Amino acid sequence: MTGEGGAKAPARVVVVDDQTVVREGIVMLLGLLPGIEVVGSGGDGEEAVRLVAELAPDVVLMDLRMPRVDGAEATRRIRAEYPGTQVVVLTTFADDDSLFPALRAGARGYLTKDAGGDEIVRAVEDVLSGDAGLSPRIQRRLLERLSEPEQPAPAPEPPDGLTTRETEVLVLIAEGMTNQEIARAMQVSTATVKTHINNLFAKTGLKDRAQAVRYAYGHGLAKPPTVRPG
Repeated sequence: MTGEGGAKAPARVVVVDDQTVVREGIVMLLGLLPGIEVVGSGGDGEEAVRLVAELAPDVVLMDLRMPRVDGAEATRRIRAEYPGTQVVVLTTFADDDSLFPALRAGARGYLTKDAGGDEIVRAVEDVLSGDAGLSPRIQRRLLERLSEPEQPAPAPEPPDGLTTRETEVLVLIAEGMTNQEIARAMQVSTATVKTHINNLFAKTGLKDRAQAVRYAYGHGLAKPPTVRPG
C-alpha cells in the first residue's frame, strides 16, 4: 500500500482477543513495529466483524477461542463480506483442530501469541502481498491434511428402531428377492427371514412387500431402478 509521495503507507491492523491483558499487550507491541498502525481492537468475533465494517483494516489479527462468535466463524464472515481485509490467526493453540477451521474459513496467516515483532511484521507483509503467512510446519501439515483420503459418510441410522438384520432384509425385499433368495444371501433359514419380515412389518406398520419397497425407497435404504427411455 502506497501513501502520498510514493511512501509506503503502514498496514492498518485490528487486534481481536478475548483476554484484555493479552490484547493490550499485543496492541502495545504492534505500536512499536515499523509499517503497522493499530486502528482498533475487540474482545470477540462479533466485535471483529463490526470493527472491520467500520474501519476497513488491511489485516485482522484474530484469536480463535472466544465467546459469542469464535475466530473461525468471524473469519468466515469477514472474508465473505469484506474480502479486502485479510485475517491472520493469532492463538496460543497450535493444534490442527483449532487452526484448520480458520484456514478453511479464509485465514491467510498463522501466528502464536509468543511471536516476536519480526514474525508479526513478516506475516502481515506476506498476507498483504498475496502470500500465505504460514510457518513451514503448518504448511506441511496443511498439505498432509489435504492429501488425506476423505472418510466415508456414516451409514444412516435404521428408521423405526429396525435392527441391522431387519434393515438388511428390507433392502433385499426392495431388490426384488424372494424369501428363499434372501435366506441364501444371508445364509440363514427361510423361517428366520420370515421372522425378520414379521418384526419389521410390525415396527413400521407395513402390510405387504409393495409397501416395504416404497418404504425402503422413501427412507433412502434402496434406490429405485433407473428407467431408461426406449
